[in-house]
Amino acid sequence: MTGSASTIGVVMFIGMMVLMALRMPIAAAMFIPGAAGYWLMTDTGTLLNLLKGNAVARLTVYELSVIPLFLLMGQFASQGGLSRDLFRAATALVGHVRGGLAMASLLSAGAFGAVCGSSVATSATITQVAYPHMRGQGYSGRLSTATLAAGGTLGILIPPSVPLVVYAILTEQNIAKLFAAAMVPGILAMLGYMVVVWLSVYLKPALAPATTATTGRAKWQALGSVWPIAFIFVVVFGGIYGGLFSPTEGAAVGAALTLLVGMLRRELSPQGMRSALLGTAETTAMVFMIFLGADMMNATLALTETPKLVAQWVTHLPIPGIGVVLAVLLLYVLLGCVMDELSMLLLTIPVIFPAIMALDLWGLKYEAKALWFGILVLMTVGIGMIAPPIGLNVYVVNSMAKDVPMAETYKGVMPFLVWDALRLLALLCFPVLALGLVKLLFP
Repeated sequence: MTGSASTIGVVMFIGMMVLMALRMPIAAAMFIPGAAGYWLMTDTGTLLNLLKGNAVARLTVYELSVIPLFLLMGQFASQGGLSRDLFRAATALVGHVRGGLAMASLLSAGAFGAVCGSSVATSATITQVAYPHMRGQGYSGRLSTATLAAGGTLGILIPPSVPLVVYAILTEQNIAKLFAAAMVPGILAMLGYMVVVWLSVYLKPALAPATTATTGRAKWQALGSVWPIAFIFVVVFGGIYGGLFSPTEGAAVGAALTLLVGMLRRELSPQGMRSALLGTAETTAMVFMIFLGADMMNATLALTETPKLVAQWVTHLPIPGIGVVLAVLLLYVLLGCVMDELSMLLLTIPVIFPAIMALDLWGLKYEAKALWFGILVLMTVGIGMIAPPIGLNVYVVNSMAKDVPMAETYKGVMPFLVWDALRLLALLCFPVLALGLVKLLFP
């Protein structure tokens, strides 16, 4: 039975990849092979019983309500003009430096990511605001699009993060602790990207022209316009880390405050509110359809005992545990060429997580190991968002910057990928980068 079950598992995975290559939606590409494999392993009645209760069980998980709430918060921020004010404030701070507009786009992407939680949404929103300014000031297309694509990854690296919420639910970890663990690596990513921009324009000044400094009065006006965003961030995350409310309640408070700010500033029109609600509904529907497809696939994998077999195989490999983790991260980079971040997590974490938890890694306890591995996975997923040949963020940015060839953007993201690799190795060797703030906030 084990041999035939393993064969079914392999055929399922191959079938999924074939359907994805045929450009079938990822949710269906996971659901169809999963349902077929489950039927082969059981019978029609058992499959129908699973389908009858599986959707209800998934869609009634309270913790998952944090996803549409954070998405709604980001939509209100985008429609309410907060992204535009963030870019203006960041430009006032660093716009006078050569390459300053690119650095400003990274700062605004990091700040917007703190109220958004989505990499693609961050890329699209900041590109709308920043790209015309950069090109109008004479910035090269390569630097402009590459910076915006890399900056979009800050939408999931700096909390809140939808993939991190999914990881927390799949592994039964504390969402607030995972947010805390992601904070320092996310800030390091943003600062490192700014250094990459500085080095790029230092070595090739033609990439970005010199600009004039902003007057003191204009600078203070620009900075003063972003106080609502700072207030929302402090209330939401201060409340979560202070124990005043749960992450789901914090997301609801953040969405309500962002709506209120947009209305008080007269930036959020009825049409904008409609667009925000519709955008949230569409993205939420896509996310939950992927959930259902992955649940079907994972239910069949559980029947084939694939997670158990993988865990046993990994623990008996004649290589150190860190080597196994590094191999898993390389696998995520490869999967990122053909899958989005949520699909990767939903498909692989139920299989890989038990195997990783069985390893002795730096003497870490179970919870610390789970938090650290989650941030490693999150960073690797971010790499997949800009790495060729797919790089979803690159596609999003280039769809809005049609005057720049995609090959140019891929050339431009290479220096950012070098920093990503160095940062990933640093976190791999020094877990304290992720766990230090957790220990400080949750002693």
